[in-house]
Amino acid sequence: MATSRLAPEFHPILLSRLEEARARTDAIFQLLPPNSSYERPIPERHRLIFYLGHLEAFDWNLLGGPLELPPHDADFDRLFAFGIDPVGGGLPTDVPSDWPSIAQIERYNRRVRDLLDQSLHDSRLLRSSVASLADGTLLHVAIEHRLMHAETLAYLLHNLSLEKMSACAGAPADPRPAPKPRQVTIPAGLATLGQTPGHPRAFGWDNEFDAQEIHVPSFSIDVFPVTNAEYLKFVHAGGYENSRYWKNKDWEWRRRKQIEHPHFWIRRSSSSAADPDTRWGYRGMFGTIPLPLAWPVYVSHAEAVAFANWAGKALPTEAQWHRAAYGTPDGIERCYPWGDTPPEAKHGNFHYERWDATAADAHVAGASGFGVFDLLGNGWEWTSTVFGPLPGFKPFSFYPGYSANFFDGKHYVMKGGSPRTDACMLRRSFRNWFQPHYPYVYATFRCVEE
Repeated sequence: MATSRLAPEFHPILLSRLEEARARTDAIFQLLPPNSSYERPIPERHRLIFYLGHLEAFDWNLLGGPLELPPHDADFDRLFAFGIDPVGGGLPTDVPSDWPSIAQIERYNRRVRDLLDQSLHDSRLLRSSVASLADGTLLHVAIEHRLMHAETLAYLLHNLSLEKMSACAGAPADPRPAPKPRQVTIPAGLATLGQTPGHPRAFGWDNEFDAQEIHVPSFSIDVFPVTNAEYLKFVHAGGYENSRYWKNKDWEWRRRKQIEHPHFWIRRSSSSAADPDTRWGYRGMFGTIPLPLAWPVYVSHAEAVAFANWAGKALPTEAQWHRAAYGTPDGIERCYPWGDTPPEAKHGNFHYERWDATAADAHVAGASGFGVFDLLGNGWEWTSTVFGPLPGFKPFSFYPGYSANFFDGKHYVMKGGSPRTDACMLRRSFRNWFQPHYPYVYATFRCVEE
């Protein structure tokens, strides 16, 4: 069987995209405050120093063999190979002295890039007998993996102490009122999950295949994701103090971690004895601002479910979310909520336009055919669907555990995108996932009623 090959004209396009992706992650590392590279902003994750070496090690481990390159630095290749799943085992216990110096890692990175680039630019990719290299799949994987980590690095930095991030310019306060909550009815119809393999220019991760059509009965869905203003009502109603709204495991997690409000909220007690009301602040990327009521709330899946139970509603299934996002009254499914034109800044808050969220009703041009707002960007959206394979799923031969390791019943599908999500991952078939007790990501939600 002949190997499918990348058309020569797309070779420089992919190499250019790889350079752009490198520039994205390089720029984020430049933002690291002094003396913070060995910190661990999130207990469940590696220290920041790991990610400095991980991106190049991943590219080397992915591309070095197919490009027939000799071994380079096997110790670093192994050390920086894989990150930590927040679900797995206990918390990491390493200390800073367990890691190499920044200078050592930077030398490794430069050498890896030089060796890979020399082979990629001499057209070895186009001549390769390795199908996944010759058809561009491995380059797509390297690019999107790096761009995913551009987002991971953003929320890792977001969790550094404010004192360390105070040297950067903070976001201005956003006093806009939240949009009034309302729902829209979505008529029964089809939702197409995933994509069909075979298009020479199409790329998808293994969990995006094959396409699956699902008949979705009629339901109602929130026009906007739940805002900070709306979620504040749940907090004030004692939502974090009443176990009846929480699943048993979620309540135990909330109680054990002493979680009393969304992760990026800051509780401030009034200094005035005559005004005992609690005031709320918000931890933006580079500083604290008054709680922006119009922004979507960022919460864990556990908190989203508790809110939905309190409101007498539910989280949408993956198919319901698709139907509301890509369906239309005339039965045609679109590539994007707004139509088939590629994403632009007017459509939503994505592709690094901002470090923080914006108002849930700020992007009228991005509304779906059913009038649902803010579906792509501004925050990944939780669904009630447990992450699992689509019919016909086949793991990547070169990365068999990418998705399959998470088909464990402990992760939930997320759709949409965040302010730090690259436009290439706004495709309809893209699926993100996280476990329910991980409050650090830029994840929001909206509710449905059947």
